Amino acid sequence: MMHLRKSSERGYADHGWLKSYHSFSFARYYDPRFMGWGNLRVINEDSVAPGQGFGEHGHCDMEIISYVLSGALAHRDSMGNVESIPAGDVQRMSAGSGVKHSEFNFERDAETHFLQIWIEPNELGVSPSYEQKSIDPMSKQGCLKVIASPEGSDSALKIHADARLYAGLFDAKQQASLPLNPHRKAYVHLIRGQLSVNDIELNSGDALMIEKESLLTLAQGKDAEVLVFDLAAD
Repeated sequence: MMHLRKSSERGYADHGWLKSYHSFSFARYYDPRFMGWGNLRVINEDSVAPGQGFGEHGHCDMEIISYVLSGALAHRDSMGNVESIPAGDVQRMSAGSGVKHSEFNFERDAETHFLQIWIEPNELGVSPSYEQKSIDPMSKQGCLKVIASPEGSDSALKIHADARLYAGLFDAKQQASLPLNPHRKAYVHLIRGQLSVNDIELNSGDALMIEKESLLTLAQGKDAEVLVFDLAAD
């Protein structure tokens, strides 16, 4: 089963300094049909104005991933991490037993555009931790590259969750397939461009909610950047 969710169906909030599209219920956007998918709880597409950001706030028991698309995201947390996350980098913060952090755009004349992703952990109360990776764009070209997994690696974040996150870039005749466990769930989020997934055409911001499928085939990309999640079922 595959359910297509169009970009225009997402929640949207305009706070002036922050423009945010919500794939699932978040803050003032609430839709009981879209509370998450498997253990994927949040995908927010955020655009932060120059000189603006999120003040210090707390989280616990959540795996939080930031995937920066343009600009740079400044991060500071109660663990002592002070980092800049540029476009092309991916960052993970395991909130665990509790952490406070802030995120800011210090650019003077450019927005910071990024995806914030929350995945429910498979273990509660772990010690908070931070990790950041630079992902070579060529390693994502024409394929699905693992960028987060329970095991982690030199090029993939280690997450405390029963989930695996892939990223890919597809154009022209490039194509890839991904075997799926039909007893699990999967989720496809098209960041930009156009892409065919199992013969379903996706455009920028569209998503597919997937269950009881054994194979994904991605093809016919037009400047496409995509994330694919392999997720625990409910």
